[in-house]
Amino acid sequence: MNDLSNVLRVNGKNYALEVFVDPYNKRLRVDDYAGNINEVLQKAETLSAENKAEKLIIKGRREDFTLLLKSCFQFEAVIDHYFLGSDAYVFAKYYTNERKKSDHWITEDQIIHRVTSLGRQEKNGMPPKEYVLLKAEETDANELAELYKDVFEVYPTPLCDPEYIKKTMRDGTVYFCFRFQGKIVSAASAEVQTFYKNAELTDCATLKEHRKHGLMKVLLQRLEEELKLNGIFHVYTIARALSFGMNAVFHQLGYKYTGRLMNNCYIFNKLEDMNIWCKNLSIS
Repeated sequence: MNDLSNVLRVNGKNYALEVFVDPYNKRLRVDDYAGNINEVLQKAETLSAENKAEKLIIKGRREDFTLLLKSCFQFEAVIDHYFLGSDAYVFAKYYTNERKKSDHWITEDQIIHRVTSLGRQEKNGMPPKEYVLLKAEETDANELAELYKDVFEVYPTPLCDPEYIKKTMRDGTVYFCFRFQGKIVSAASAEVQTFYKNAELTDCATLKEHRKHGLMKVLLQRLEEELKLNGIFHVYTIARALSFGMNAVFHQLGYKYTGRLMNNCYIFNKLEDMNIWCKNLSIS
C-alpha cells in the first residue's frame, strides 16, 4: 500500500533505514533498517515528530524484539517469512491518546473467533461465464480507478487516480480483474517486494451487486498462481478488522491470522483497525 514518492532512505554514520512517510494516515512506517538499532529508533522518532505523525510503525527483526519492547513500542502482529524467510515483527508507538484507543476491539476479536470457526474452502468454483478474468494492464487504469472510487468512500492510497495505478504497475504491482458485460466489476492486486521475496495482496474491491459469485476468492487464487510462477511464495494481506466477509475469504483460502494493527489507516469512512493474514504458498 505504498505511494513510492513518500519513501525516504536515510543513511547515518552507524545506521540506515527506509521509511514510508504517510501524511494522509498520519503515520510513519520503518520498512527496513540496518546498523545500530538505538540510532535507528531515535531517527525514526525524530522523523515522526517532524512529520507530526500520530503513529510510528516498525517492521522489526526477531533479535530486536526485546529492545523494541523496552523502548515503549507495542507489539501488534507478525508477518511470516517477510525478510527472505525470517519473520517481521510489527511494532508501533502512538503519540496521541485518541490514536491509541480502539472502540471496536472486542467486536473485532469476536469476528476473528467466528471466522476461524468456519471450515476451509480453498477451492472455489468459477463464477458464471459472463464474468471474464483478465490480468489488468495500464490501459485499464481509468476503469480500475472508477471501480475503487465506487467501492471506497475513503482509501489509504490514491487508487482513484489512474496515474497512481499506472505507476504501481510500473513498479511491479500485479492487478487481476473481472469484467462483466465489458465493465470491470472486481479487482485485486499483489504488491511485490522483489528483494525480500514476499508480496502483499491488497486493493480488493467488488461492486456490491456482483458480490454473490465469489469473485474475490478467484482473483486472489489467480494472484497466488502468478506469484508462485515468479518465485514469490510468502504472501500476506491486511484486512479491515470489522469486515467479516474479507476476513472469512482469507481464512477459507488457507491464510492464518497473525495480529491486528490498531487505528492503522483511513478506509471507507474512518480510521480503522486492520488484521494481518499470512500464507506460505510453497506448502499450499
